[in-house]
Amino acid sequence: MRTEAFDQGMDPHTGEPTGAPVAHTSVAELDRICRTAATAAPALAAMSPPERAALLRALGAALEAHRDEIVELAVRETGLGAVRLAGELTRAVVQFELFADALDEGSVLEAVIDPADPAARPAPRPDLRRMLVPLGPVAVFAASNFPLAFSVPGGDTASALAAGCPVVVKAHPGHPALSARCGQILADACVAAGAPTESLAVVHGMAAGRALVTHPAVTAVGFTGSVSGGRALYDLASARPDPIPFYGELGSLNPVVVTPRALATRGSAIVAGFVESLTLGAGQFCTKPGLLLLPAGHGLADALAKAIEAVAIGPVLNQRIRDGYLAEVSALATVPGVRTIAAGAIPAGPAGGAGYHVTPWLLEVAAPDLVANAEKLLVECFGPAALVIEYADRAELDEIWAVLPGGLTATVHATLPDEDDLAGHLIDLCTARSGRVIWDGWPTGVAVTWAMQHGGPWPATTGSIHTSVGTTAVRRFQRPVSYQNVPQRLLPPALQDGNPLGIVRRRDGVLGVDGRD
Repeated sequence: MRTEAFDQGMDPHTGEPTGAPVAHTSVAELDRICRTAATAAPALAAMSPPERAALLRALGAALEAHRDEIVELAVRETGLGAVRLAGELTRAVVQFELFADALDEGSVLEAVIDPADPAARPAPRPDLRRMLVPLGPVAVFAASNFPLAFSVPGGDTASALAAGCPVVVKAHPGHPALSARCGQILADACVAAGAPTESLAVVHGMAAGRALVTHPAVTAVGFTGSVSGGRALYDLASARPDPIPFYGELGSLNPVVVTPRALATRGSAIVAGFVESLTLGAGQFCTKPGLLLLPAGHGLADALAKAIEAVAIGPVLNQRIRDGYLAEVSALATVPGVRTIAAGAIPAGPAGGAGYHVTPWLLEVAAPDLVANAEKLLVECFGPAALVIEYADRAELDEIWAVLPGGLTATVHATLPDEDDLAGHLIDLCTARSGRVIWDGWPTGVAVTWAMQHGGPWPATTGSIHTSVGTTAVRRFQRPVSYQNVPQRLLPPALQDGNPLGIVRRRDGVLGVDGRD
């Protein structure tokens, strides 16, 4: 059983404890870990980009070497299934490899050189050289719904280490044994690869999490979780004597708008794609399509209900998520103007009577009722539930968009060239409210690539100019420094003449690899 001093995994299928309990980290031990991380920071920062790239590849290789053990642990504590978790572990490995590639290429340092120019206008220019340097120890808060890709071996950890920052991960209480084991595997791999001791550590417990955010050695925080939890930690980070950046991914409704022509030409395909995306992972994706905007009189209610009722939903991750889901859908269903398209009670018997099982819900509301009750209806319901919004015309679409909160994604299903003008307008609306605009697709699935933006306006994230996926995620844990007239032998190698690292730099305004033989 979970007590005040321990976290213990619970099997979502049965609701029974699984694995050994993991002790919470004391405040004294957390202080020691953070101070040791601060001591390790200069040596980790001093590693060259190729050395850091080798470190990241070693971490990815260590995860691969322990693949079977990691997946087995994850299955027991999350119930997500071996196939899903094996794919997620591959994603975690790929993240380390991608950041290693970015370090080899060198643009993550954003090195810029403006040599001295006595003829510059309006006045002679000194020699100026600028690059990004590591912030220092970073706190990372693991997510429950991605126990590998957004947890101890996740993107925040990989991007912080790529920046040259030691990492202290606050483990999620839903998968404590998995977190502890992954942390040990990665910490051992860091030491074996020549990185400083305490380049990576894992702590457990709510009190440790709060103390982590306020510890003077910590220079930034990466967080994935709820709006309420993230806002509480964000306020702690801002209230410090030395406020630090808090990069939180908090919540998103991910609207999908379907135009009349798209509805007429491929309505059945849209139903199938929407239901598959909505119910993926029991609706526990931050990119779950929570709003489906359909033309009034769409006629898809029966097809949506049948499609949803045919989907087998696994249990959600924990009791808190299940209870929150049931409370939220019940509250949404009582808002004036809301109709139920599909709903169901939790199945009776052993399959539904134990564990954290839920069923999908689909509700519907007309645009005017949505706008009138926006505060009650436009809230994230974490789980397999969504709200269908009927709109009459373009004016109602504009009214809906005016009350939508910021999100990670927004999707348009339209037909060209028939709807060029409307489609262009919708793309503009989506751009104003989200970090990723999707055409004729679905928002679940976040590719780990250079061009990915996984962030958006509040409440999707606390910093919409950054991403938590893709190579530019490193930028969150760096700060720029300019060196003026500093002698060559004292400059960082990334800024020295001759480009000894062979990285991409901007010199005299021109981007390229300068100084290479």
